[in-house]
Amino acid sequence: MHVSTTSVEIRVLLNDNTLPLTEKSNFEATVEAWMLVNHWLLRKEPDIPLLFLSTKPRYQICYTPRPIKPFHTDLVECVTQHKTSHTSTTPAFFLFVFIFVFHFMELQPPTLTHHNYHLLLSAVALLLGFNLLYILRSNVKRRRKSKEIDRKLTNVAGNGRLQPTETDVIIVGAGVAGAALACTLAKDGRRVHVIERDLSEPDRIVGELLQPGGYLKLIELGLEDCVDGIEAQQVFGYAIYMDGRNTKLSYPLEKFESDVSGRSFHNGRFIQRMREKAASLPNVKLEQGTVTSLLEKDGTVQGVYYKTKDGQTMTAHAPLTIVCDGCFSNLRRALCKPKVEVPSCFVGLVLENVDLPYANHGHVILADPSPILFYPISNTEVRCLVDVPGQKVPSIASGEMASYLKTVVAPQIPHELYDAFVGAVDKGNIRTMPNRSMPADPQPTPGALLMGDAFNMRHPLTGGGMTVALSDIVLLRDLLRPLQNLNDPSTLCNYLECFYTLRKPVSSTINTLAGALYKVFCASPDPARKEMRNACFDYLSLGGMCSEGPISLLSGLNPRPLVLFLHFFAVALYGVGRLLIPFPSPQRVWLGARLISGASGIIFPIIKSEGVRQMFFPVTVPAYYKAPQAG
Repeated sequence: MHVSTTSVEIRVLLNDNTLPLTEKSNFEATVEAWMLVNHWLLRKEPDIPLLFLSTKPRYQICYTPRPIKPFHTDLVECVTQHKTSHTSTTPAFFLFVFIFVFHFMELQPPTLTHHNYHLLLSAVALLLGFNLLYILRSNVKRRRKSKEIDRKLTNVAGNGRLQPTETDVIIVGAGVAGAALACTLAKDGRRVHVIERDLSEPDRIVGELLQPGGYLKLIELGLEDCVDGIEAQQVFGYAIYMDGRNTKLSYPLEKFESDVSGRSFHNGRFIQRMREKAASLPNVKLEQGTVTSLLEKDGTVQGVYYKTKDGQTMTAHAPLTIVCDGCFSNLRRALCKPKVEVPSCFVGLVLENVDLPYANHGHVILADPSPILFYPISNTEVRCLVDVPGQKVPSIASGEMASYLKTVVAPQIPHELYDAFVGAVDKGNIRTMPNRSMPADPQPTPGALLMGDAFNMRHPLTGGGMTVALSDIVLLRDLLRPLQNLNDPSTLCNYLECFYTLRKPVSSTINTLAGALYKVFCASPDPARKEMRNACFDYLSLGGMCSEGPISLLSGLNPRPLVLFLHFFAVALYGVGRLLIPFPSPQRVWLGARLISGASGIIFPIIKSEGVRQMFFPVTVPAYYKAPQAG
């Protein structure tokens, strides 16, 4: 709906007097029409006039109310004059709503009632005005992005198809996303060139927990054997601790085979297994090198420039380049608008030869100031991740970190793990990692695609990163399968736009859950936030659907945005209900209102950054229908 391309002429005829408003923009005309109609209503008797509304040439609505008094000859006429084929009837629609509501409210004496109705109608008009402003703002942004894409595709169309190359797909990075993607596309017959900065085994403290939903995607890709032979541990749920209490939440795995569960492991071992599998495929070239920039011509990415292990500058060409170079990507700025936030840092330790209170479960301690995680990563090792809010952490070299862990953190962990935790601190192998968050905001570019942490990040508290990456790979594989030839950039770009839209419901649910849960689980001096935190723990402890719903979201088995939204506010309402029982004192009512306000302040900004329309109503996005037709 291109509002700015339509002008409106509005005439308000009061008896024999004509007040014209000519050649106004939609927005200006709507506002002035409201003002004139309201002014007219205030100075007339509270009788119902004969009203006629016309939006020529598209609609004609003749509206005659039942006779309750002799009609006036007043006429309100709104004529929408169309200048282009892209028209809008928004102002006329607003006026019709006004007239419709005004009639059915049956404005009659006394005058006091008339003015009350007028105030109500003014409020309705205000809401509709805000809605119009939001639509106008969204349309402007959408048109700008659409024009940019059209400009790029026009340049591409002028050059026709690309010349065939020896490689179908270049993948930058061979982490979890890059290695899994290389295996998947190669199995479909694509010739894949993978360029990885360092092919030695990674040593990271995150990316070690694969949720059951992610494991199902691994099975779908035929890569489930990559968790064999690396001492991967099965994970069946979580145990949550707070203020001396604890509750166990089990994954809803009853409908799946016994092998389906979460998996936890050393991140580096898992990645090396997938790299080995990719390198064993005849149509995969796995090379160590550093990609310096994208090779772009006339708005189309046609490959990359990179330096080999020996320092030689090389060029690689392919019709599709997929950037998966991780959270520290130096190429993402060319393909998206990164808005990276660092809400906290993880401090990592390895506890040896210790049994967790609940075997084969992740453990979350709701500590002060923020959560602590424990989960097994091998037969004898347990990973501990201590969240430290902010971007600065105590110094490891000076001993401040060890002191912080012993004096602040250690007293809050379960007594079964206390000795092993202090022993790990004394051993001194302490690692840190910034927790990054970045919503997906792509700039569709012919010939290129972003995936993995280079494209989209969320707080690692919920362990959802690998689930999102593997889900994206399954989706991309299914989109590309019907395309035998990738050398048509404009067609390929349309399908990649579709990918960005189709991935949204799953990825946005996991991203929103991670961000919202982290904020709820962090300690706060605000009484409303404390109530929200307590309500969340108690809500999960209720069992039944109160625990199964949230844990199905966390596990990636049921990543539905509406389920997340409903459970989040169910927690908030549960907290308010507890405050109002047994007696709703004014102080408790005020605290309940603040709790609802605080909950809204947590989740709505995250949903907005993810995109309300793409997250909840992806079928209304045009790119949703650009997928290729199989066969």
